[in-house]
Amino acid sequence: MHIHILGICGTFMGGLAVLAKEAGHRVTGCDANVYPPMSTQLEAQGIELIQGYGPEQVSLEPDLYVVGNVMTRGNPLIEEILNRGLPYMSGPQWIGEHILRHKWVLAVAGTHGKTTTSSMLAWILEDAGYSPGFLIGGVPMNFGISARLSGEADSDFFVIEADEYDTAFFDKRSKFVHYHAKTAVLNNLEFDHADIFPDIGAIETQFHHLVRTVPGVGRLVVNGDEASLARVIKRGCWSDKETFGGSDGVDWAMVEHPGGASFDVLFKGENQGTVHWELTGKHNRSNALAAIAAARHVGVPVAQAVDSLSRFQSVKRRMEVRGVVNNVTVYDDFAHHPTAIATTVGGLRQRIGTNGRILAVLEPRSNTMKLGAMKDALPGSLKDADLVFGFGSQQALGWSLADALKPLGTIAHSFDQIDYMVQAIIQAAQPGDHILVMSNGGFGGVHQKLLEALAK
Repeated sequence: MHIHILGICGTFMGGLAVLAKEAGHRVTGCDANVYPPMSTQLEAQGIELIQGYGPEQVSLEPDLYVVGNVMTRGNPLIEEILNRGLPYMSGPQWIGEHILRHKWVLAVAGTHGKTTTSSMLAWILEDAGYSPGFLIGGVPMNFGISARLSGEADSDFFVIEADEYDTAFFDKRSKFVHYHAKTAVLNNLEFDHADIFPDIGAIETQFHHLVRTVPGVGRLVVNGDEASLARVIKRGCWSDKETFGGSDGVDWAMVEHPGGASFDVLFKGENQGTVHWELTGKHNRSNALAAIAAARHVGVPVAQAVDSLSRFQSVKRRMEVRGVVNNVTVYDDFAHHPTAIATTVGGLRQRIGTNGRILAVLEPRSNTMKLGAMKDALPGSLKDADLVFGFGSQQALGWSLADALKPLGTIAHSFDQIDYMVQAIIQAAQPGDHILVMSNGGFGGVHQKLLEALAK
């Protein structure tokens, strides 16, 4: 089959392209922004890329057009496909029908932690010899790739990051309803994606659609600390269920060791072993519990999963150290929702204690942040930082970042030009400081700018 992918340079659609190529299909694609690193990765796979969405691309005569959720009505290629009555399908539906149909699917859903938990789960299965396939919205450092059909051996297992964002312009259900998971992790649930969901109740409805698709022989692994997920389950649950977290009565719990670098895993009150690793923050320990519980459902002994996590190398752009210059460390992190910002800053504070300051550098660029739905929560999410540098103009955001950060007082500074912000950060930085850069985009290459400026 020849498939032509619209919006191929997005993380999900790029991963889909790799899977389709591995499965033996001819793959071509187009995007408005065809540039490295995704373009070079795809071209290395022998995938032909086209810049833009010109209607003349129908001359490729593919068997099917696979449509990414960034595509809208009015797009010239979409209009040509519709006018000619050509066959098309969403990315999630194609994955569900052509890759996942005969797999034991382990789907990880949640507002936060999907990428990290999926990466942990894929690594546990890999280390246990299951050779899983996976599609993850980031690059697990243990693998160095974001998607593969299976490992060295053909595998019955597939780990997928299960996004609640909508599927396509013609399918407003969440992506994850197409995956037909047998093991589903419900990691957490907060209000997000204000551009498509009016309130948290609407998101809870989508999560319950996911619950409805898990078979009776399947299992839900649910965060027992989340009232929102309790409401989802109360609507109906037809599968086995295990809970994790810090609340009383959960199946999977943890006991943190002093310093936070290791923790005991408890199942129904019995100690199952100790995870020794370098990751910080309660959120990562919670992610680990979810991954261990999900892996156990497919047969991985808990002791094996605990041991595997001691060799887990995290995910690119998740507290990734980009460099150390003159004893100043620069990190890159994907955090963009206030809860994720708070857990990221708090995790770093727990790791370093009073040994150095945290200079938080933030770009609020997600659709939810641009709509201003979370701006009032920003100051509280940054309370563990010593200095805060925010980037974003009122024109781009539609609201004043400086005003939003005012409750932080003199420790907060806002900028609308990256070079001026870099200069201010460098003037403030001292040996022993930790510069924590948080954005769900490229942030204008600010990480490298900071490292180069520090070197001077």
